[in-house]
Amino acid sequence: MKILVTGGAGYIGSVAVEQLISAGESVVVLDNLCQGHRQAVHPQATLVVAELENRQAIDEVMTTHRPDAVMHFASHTLVGESMQQPFRYLGTNVVNGLNLLQSMAEHGVRRFILSSTANLFDQPERMPIDETERIVPGSPYGESKYMLERLLPWLEKIYGMRYAMLRYFNAAGATPERGEDHNPELHLIPIVLGVALGQRESVTIFGEDYPTPDGTCVRDYIHVSDLARAHILALAALEKESRVYNLGNGRGYSVRQVIETARRLTGHAIPALMGSRRAGDPAVLVGSSRKIERELGWRPQFDSIESIVESAWRWHQRFPKGYQG
Repeated sequence: MKILVTGGAGYIGSVAVEQLISAGESVVVLDNLCQGHRQAVHPQATLVVAELENRQAIDEVMTTHRPDAVMHFASHTLVGESMQQPFRYLGTNVVNGLNLLQSMAEHGVRRFILSSTANLFDQPERMPIDETERIVPGSPYGESKYMLERLLPWLEKIYGMRYAMLRYFNAAGATPERGEDHNPELHLIPIVLGVALGQRESVTIFGEDYPTPDGTCVRDYIHVSDLARAHILALAALEKESRVYNLGNGRGYSVRQVIETARRLTGHAIPALMGSRRAGDPAVLVGSSRKIERELGWRPQFDSIESIVESAWRWHQRFPKGYQG
């Protein structure tokens, strides 16, 4: 099977490409390298550097490479930034997704995996959050993903395009070759490890007055390899029907717990400063993955925060300057 992976030079997309190649699939990566890295693309994948806003470029990829399916990771993904630049998210994310989906429909590509988000659930009524939870997006970023989700049943009805919506929680960790390298870096675990490496003086905790046991936000962290494996299982499952899955470990860890874990594993003090809350940050987000476990047999292999942080620490020690060194 030939798979087109948008955003395949990015953090999660590059690991999905790695696993697809290992499974014997043929992979074409479409990425503008704005957030991704050429060095992160598996050497056996074909890289096309292009913008999803360029419909002609997408059509050329479809015509030249004739993919059987698409995994769509390419997106602006920062919750906080989306609260400051809502049109970038409500505009670019949605329009680029529409460009891709329309090109797929016109070129007869009928299998689609959407990298969605737990930011659909800003006000959950139950915890852990399952697929029946009401959707209340927590930011323009979450809204942009929800807008794409709402399109997909119509495309199945009209074009027969089967889809999987994978709503996952905080991606973290690394494989031996691929890890998290953003500029600027805004995610907790790589920031904390950057302090341990001497690249930062401290980490800032955004808010200590949340209704949680230690006052800091609680999140469900899921290893990037487990996420990639779920994408591959979902793709195979589209032979039968479309799917919607939440992906998480089913347990939450507070910001303070993550920092303490990093202190133990790295042997560094990792000073922490207190900051004010960030807009769009709910107190607790923990996901239930019972549905995908029941239907596809997927369970996280990295099921503790220690194993996740340890894998990231090994990668950052090996690549202290990220993909640039």
